[in-house]
Amino acid sequence: MSAAKPSAHPPPGRELAAVLGVIALGGAIGSLLRYQATLIWPNPVGTFPSTVLLVNVVGCLVIGAFMVIITELRTTHHLIRPFVGTGVLGGFTTFSTYSLDILQLVRTGHPGQAIGYLSFTAVGAMVAVFAGMLGMRRLAIAFSWER
Repeated sequence: MSAAKPSAHPPPGRELAAVLGVIALGGAIGSLLRYQATLIWPNPVGTFPSTVLLVNVVGCLVIGAFMVIITELRTTHHLIRPFVGTGVLGGFTTFSTYSLDILQLVRTGHPGQAIGYLSFTAVGAMVAVFAGMLGMRRLAIAFSWER
C-alpha cells in the first residue's frame, strides 16, 4: 500500500480563504492607488471626470497585458490572477464611480458630457484591453518571451 501524495493545493476551505484574502488585499491596494490619482488630479463635482476616465482606461490596458502574461507567457502561482487581476486592477478601475460621475454630470446640467463620458469610457476600456493584449503579444514576439 502506497502513501497518498500531498495535494498541490490546500483543502477547499483554506483555498477559498486564500483567494478571498488576496483579492481583498489587492483590492485595498488598487483602491488606494485610484484614490491617490484623484488626489493628485482632482475633478470637482459636475466637471468632466477625466481622472476616473484615465484610471479606467489605463487599468484596462494593464488588464489586457496582464492576462496575456499569465495565460500565454508565464506559469504563475494560482493566487497571482485573483490578487492582481481581480484585486489590484479591479480595485484600481472603478465602474461604480463612473456611474456616479455620469449621474452627477446629468444632475449638474451636462447631459452631453455624461453621454460622451459614458460612451468614451466603455469604448476606451474595451480598446485598451485589446491594445494591452496585442501590445504584450508583440513584445513577447520581439523579445522571444516564452513559457
